[in-house]
Amino acid sequence: MGYLVNKVEWDLQKDILQKIRERVFVYELHIPKHIEFDSLDKIALHVLVTDDAHHPVATGRLCTDGLISRIAVLPAHRNRSVYKSLLNFIVKLASSQGIEEISINCILNEVGRFKLNGFAEHGNVFMEAGIARQRMQCKVEHFNTAPFTLVH
Repeated sequence: MGYLVNKVEWDLQKDILQKIRERVFVYELHIPKHIEFDSLDKIALHVLVTDDAHHPVATGRLCTDGLISRIAVLPAHRNRSVYKSLLNFIVKLASSQGIEEISINCILNEVGRFKLNGFAEHGNVFMEAGIARQRMQCKVEHFNTAPFTLVH
């Protein structure tokens, strides 16, 4: 199965993006809706992943400071291809915006995976929405999805 990733406008695709994120973060991970949707949604760059049949299957966003966040993939599509396509697209988007360093606040069991992609820990472990996380940072030019193996 192939996937297509596109940059989308929050104002035009808000309903689709929210539906995916609600399913993953609010219903599956029990993150309160008021935390999941924040003021950054209006200024961040958003991406939408669709499958061969053009059904929305994943989303993510890039904040102006280079933070990659709100990566939500529907359960049936949690595979290497989706994550690799999504992350590659977001990193290229960051580069096109002149962002030289990207970061992600990953859950602790994903730290090793992101290290394989060129990320390094930055700062202390912290709690976000009741989940322990580690900020990971990477120079855009050092990012590599070749070894990316994240599958839920």
